Amino acid sequence: MPTKALARGMGTFFKECEHPKSRWSKCPHTYKIRYRDAAGRQREETGFTTQDRAIGKLTQIYNERKANPASRTRAERAAQYGAMRFGEYATRWKTEQHGLADSSMRQLNSLLEHHLLPILSNRRMSTFDHRIVEGFIQRMKDEGIGTATQANAFAKLQSILLHAYRLGIYTESPTANVVPPHYIARRAVIPSASQLRALLSLGSDNFRLIAELMSGCGMRNGEAAAINVKNVIADSTYRITEQVNQTTQHLGRLKHRKEGEYRDVPLPRRVKETIERHVHEHGTVNGYLLHHPRDRQKPFPYHCLSNEWQRIKKAGKLDVPEGMTLYSLRHFFASNCLSRGIPITDVADWMGHRSVNITFKVYRHLMPGSMEKAARVLDLALAA
Repeated sequence: MPTKALARGMGTFFKECEHPKSRWSKCPHTYKIRYRDAAGRQREETGFTTQDRAIGKLTQIYNERKANPASRTRAERAAQYGAMRFGEYATRWKTEQHGLADSSMRQLNSLLEHHLLPILSNRRMSTFDHRIVEGFIQRMKDEGIGTATQANAFAKLQSILLHAYRLGIYTESPTANVVPPHYIARRAVIPSASQLRALLSLGSDNFRLIAELMSGCGMRNGEAAAINVKNVIADSTYRITEQVNQTTQHLGRLKHRKEGEYRDVPLPRRVKETIERHVHEHGTVNGYLLHHPRDRQKPFPYHCLSNEWQRIKKAGKLDVPEGMTLYSLRHFFASNCLSRGIPITDVADWMGHRSVNITFKVYRHLMPGSMEKAARVLDLALAA
């Protein structure tokens, strides 16, 4: 099989026949070309009827590769990372997930350790396609894993494979046409106004303060535990700048926020009066109203709040609906806002949701009048 080399890096053209090179121009067999692509892999193409056409194709490929180093870099990355095992790739990907809250990182580690890596760890990244992803989902179903965990595990796998797709490993993301696990969030259980009043009357001053902040301002319990009088920036506005992290029990940044970021929330008069009364009766430490029961220099611990909630429930003096938790106080805030026509975009911002879609999914049922109102408005237009 005689060949003829061109300039260094261009490749070669040849014929796979019994004729000597001197007879190539007259024999009926077509030319083949051999070259290396941008990733360094050897390629062959056939079907060139003349030597000029074979050389022309090699010249075109060579010039395109020289003129487009970005494509070469992308292809090189695809070759490098495509050969990598999923376990190694996921570990590298995790190191780039900057800014995750402690709870989010804890969830990520759990999903990797218990669901993704046991099944996918040794698979090469270049071998993923929609069939592999669908098989992963089916295996979770077969193992009886809950739909919420299935959805979370799929979301993490989707993020990892999307990262690989952007590096150039795939021409299409392996999760592009995959139907994700169907998870229906449990409907939020919301206390009534009378149940909220009863709850406030049964708790300690500290418990009542946190309950007022959650139900009146939409704070998470960790944010309420970090209440600071210095953050009352106006008669009707409180600025949430930090929270007591449930894992570390230290003050830290807000969920879904970078260090130093904050969000402003409405401060109803009743909540403001509760803050002022607490300051008057218990004082503050560096502006903080709540602190550890045995050390005023430490933040208020979560277990103090949860223990008191359990005592109130066990006392049997409160009508606690099935499924109601401390977090239901925050649901009360959302319900109070939406039932009074406050835009859901504002509510999402005040509650610190990453996306208004989260607010909509959880609280859509709290806007039952929207369909009825829309029907009336449309009916008027149709009758005009």
